[in-house]
Amino acid sequence: MTAAQTDAAGRLRHLLTLDGLPRAALDALLDRAQALAADARGGTARRHVLAGKAVCTLFFEPSTRTRSSFALAAQRLGADLLAFDASTASTTKGEADLDTLKTLEAMGVHAFVVRHKRDGAVAELAAAAAPGTALVNAGDGRSNHPTQGLLDMLTLRQAKGADFAPLKVAIVGDVRHSRVARSDLHALRALGCGEIRVCGPAALLPDDGILGGCTVTHDLDAALEGVDAVMMLRLQRERMAEGLVDSLEDYHRDYGLTAARLRRAAPDAIVMHPGPMNRGVEISDAVADGPQSRVLAQVANGVAVRMAVLEALLG
Repeated sequence: MTAAQTDAAGRLRHLLTLDGLPRAALDALLDRAQALAADARGGTARRHVLAGKAVCTLFFEPSTRTRSSFALAAQRLGADLLAFDASTASTTKGEADLDTLKTLEAMGVHAFVVRHKRDGAVAELAAAAAPGTALVNAGDGRSNHPTQGLLDMLTLRQAKGADFAPLKVAIVGDVRHSRVARSDLHALRALGCGEIRVCGPAALLPDDGILGGCTVTHDLDAALEGVDAVMMLRLQRERMAEGLVDSLEDYHRDYGLTAARLRRAAPDAIVMHPGPMNRGVEISDAVADGPQSRVLAQVANGVAVRMAVLEALLG
């Protein structure tokens, strides 16, 4: 685990990655998120927890789900929220990311939720932050998206129970470029998932060792056979321009999840997708909107998980 994530007593100071985070820490965050689920849907019962604290959503990349749910999470806990828009800020004039952080820190911001296009950028900011300032990685490059990993685990846990040992989970699609997939892999391993299957075109699977211990296949039908959960990943359309995918039609034919294909999975299998979905490409409407879909449950769980993280760091 990145040393900067914890203080001298071993308590969470930042949340930068799930890689190396002990199972006990993961379970504690998931337990707390589950306990906060009702408050995440609305109300004022937890508004005292972060009263007087300031949280900044510092996003250098576009976002809908992550940014909105962090904003709601901060507000549900009573924090003052500052929304930073890189497109209208001094970063467009050449201001360094660290100078932006330090400027806002000087104004009394206590926590930064950061999304960045560059791998490792959030960890660098965390290393330079003042004592008592917390950073949360809301997605950096293709490396990490820890709160997405946590909300995916909470969704899986709600459907299948806390014991992941009997589970077979398939992760399908563009794993090479997916920070979500990497955080899910770290979390599934830490929580003791019985079997992790990874499926996608060869050009879209990583070769950096992250798939160690996984069953890797290019055959979606084989990957789906008897699984308890299917995690579909967004096909990033720029991969077509790079020549990594021949066409959207071919991709859907070979790797799109349809109702017919889903019947290969366990009868009570759940389907997940971090969004945004390319309907008719990686997932069909019938599956995305079907009874086995947990896509909206993931979105709802995002607020609870992010409340639990902010509470742990600042509460």
